[in-house]
Amino acid sequence: MKIVVIGTGYVGLVHAAVCSEFGYEVHGYDTDAGKVADFSSGRAELIEKHVNEPGLSSIIRETLGKYLFFTSDLEPVVEGADAIFLCLPTPPKLDGSTDLGIYKKSARHLAELLSGRKDKRRVTVINKSTVPIGTARMLEGILTQDGAENLGVCSNPEFLAEGTAVAQARVPDRVVVGCDHPEDFNILGRVYAQFRNHVRIKYIETTPETAEGIKYIANTMLLTYISFWNGVGAKLGEKIPNLDIDALRVGVTADDRISTWGSMVSNGAGGSCFGKDIRSLIYQMRGLGLDTKMLESSYEVNEHQKVYLIDRAINEAGFNFNNSSVAVLGLAFKQNTSDMRDASSIEVIEALLSKGVKKVKAYDPLANEAAKAVFTPANNVLFEKIEFLDSPKAAIEDTDALFISSDCDEFRGISATIEAKARPPYLVIDGRRMIPDYRELLEKGYSYLAVGSTALLP
Repeated sequence: MKIVVIGTGYVGLVHAAVCSEFGYEVHGYDTDAGKVADFSSGRAELIEKHVNEPGLSSIIRETLGKYLFFTSDLEPVVEGADAIFLCLPTPPKLDGSTDLGIYKKSARHLAELLSGRKDKRRVTVINKSTVPIGTARMLEGILTQDGAENLGVCSNPEFLAEGTAVAQARVPDRVVVGCDHPEDFNILGRVYAQFRNHVRIKYIETTPETAEGIKYIANTMLLTYISFWNGVGAKLGEKIPNLDIDALRVGVTADDRISTWGSMVSNGAGGSCFGKDIRSLIYQMRGLGLDTKMLESSYEVNEHQKVYLIDRAINEAGFNFNNSSVAVLGLAFKQNTSDMRDASSIEVIEALLSKGVKKVKAYDPLANEAAKAVFTPANNVLFEKIEFLDSPKAAIEDTDALFISSDCDEFRGISATIEAKARPPYLVIDGRRMIPDYRELLEKGYSYLAVGSTALLP
């Protein structure tokens, strides 16, 4: 098969690489010639500055030039293609609706090329981008308005979690294919041949609208579950001294009907999907005249989680941020990624600066460079107070407090580093409950404030 992937961001690059690993001829297209050159080099350091995903650069290096190719010229690769995947950015607008500007522009460009192709065999154009329900119908209209023939439009949403995207693309929990015509089901059935009739993988064939809805409902339900634990479980643990949030979580999730995923309380979920998708679904449902109170509450709880620990530090631990130095460990929205999109650390650092801190000393094992692009002084003069360090030790040294904002493995049990680099009085704000031996810190004079627990002072 010949597969074209339009857009080589997180989703597109992983999809292109894994499809090439299965032996298909895959062409990754992007308008950014610099990205195309970096990917075409096969060099891990150049690939990972755009998409840092475990195992991805190795696949690209192994299949590059054999099955996998990159280009910034779409016209020649469209000719003879069997399947064309759209993996394009669909950012949110201020009102929560989806900005389809780039998507529509790319669709119109593709329509011109498809209408002039010499090979008239069936070609299937597939949405992998997360788009509002009904977008496949709109795309079909754009693609056929210039006279393109013998094509189908399908929805094939992705469900990849950053940090484990390659493993999930190789062995997904489900493949959802939404088409109107048997010919398109057949083409996608060939693309995903290794997943059909699999004992552990659900292969679901449905309508385009249902496929689009599955993606929104799935992400919205996941965020709602996270918000339930943060908005109910964590809040009870923070108000009732003898309520152990960890034991509560284990006891509740011992019921096989209740998921352990999402039950770890935190300072909010970030990333490119959850917040964007729930806001988009709210917008879509309002347009249909449907009630959205539940979704609005889930979103509001998650946003509140990102910064409320700072207010707790002031009100419960008596900490004065004015003219203090604070270390922030964890900048990306989660471990094993450099992605800063909607990361909790952004609001944490902005809140700290608004409280008058004199210095923020920040560290992330993968996201320092990406964070520098977010916290550029050109965006806010206060960002000049941020210093990026190359280790937790360097970040903690000469600070008055520590805020742990992500779940990177190297932050687990970081007590020894705190004791070596910071002397009491010192406040540890644990947004991910990464320090199980916090009582040892209390005995040595440190203060400890964690999501899900009452403030613990020496």
